[in-house]
Amino acid sequence: MARVKRGVAARKRRKKFFQRAEGFYSSGSRAYIHVREKTDRALAYSYRDRKVRKRDFRALWIQRINAAARLNGTTYSKLINALNTSGLALDRKVLADLAVHDAAGFAALCSKVVVRA
Repeated sequence: MARVKRGVAARKRRKKFFQRAEGFYSSGSRAYIHVREKTDRALAYSYRDRKVRKRDFRALWIQRINAAARLNGTTYSKLINALNTSGLALDRKVLADLAVHDAAGFAALCSKVVVRA
């Protein structure tokens, strides 16, 4: 019975982790035990943060819309309500881009949609 030499397979398995850990700090990129922990944690964070990124961007868009709306004499809440009742289908990403890059267009939209009391 011949013995099985496993060095090649083991090296191949470890190499995948070392490649993922390239650029990590200190032994996080050199010692296999640490590399394995760091890459597992990095993958978990990247999965989680793909979801969090969507939340963060929505919050940013809302802040930008609110700031621009207040410059035009209304609030975010009133503006969104007015857009919904008028039937205009503009999402927050587009509204925020309009508020940042085309202030005059956003002001025109606000004056057309929002009925000031």
